[in-house]
Amino acid sequence: MTQDPVGPHLSEREVEVLREWLLSDSKSRVAQNLYISVGTVGTHLSRIREKYADVGRNAPTKCELLVRAIQDQIVTIDEL
Repeated sequence: MTQDPVGPHLSEREVEVLREWLLSDSKSRVAQNLYISVGTVGTHLSRIREKYADVGRNAPTKCELLVRAIQDQIVTIDEL
C-alpha cells in the first residue's frame, strides 16, 4: 500500500493564487482578478514551489504544479 504524498502547508492566499493561476492563461490575469500586482503573483508562486520542494515534491513548471495541485485536491480535472 502506498502513502498519500505529504502536502506543503500553503496559506489560504497561496491556495487562492495557485488555483487562479492554474485556471487562468497568465499571471497578469491572476493579478487583475485578485487585485494584486504581477510581482506579487510571482512571489506567491515562488514560495509555493519552495514549499513543495521542502516536502520533497519539486514542481518547477506549471505542468508539475498542476499535477501537485490535483494530487492535493486543490483543483480537479473537471475544473480545467
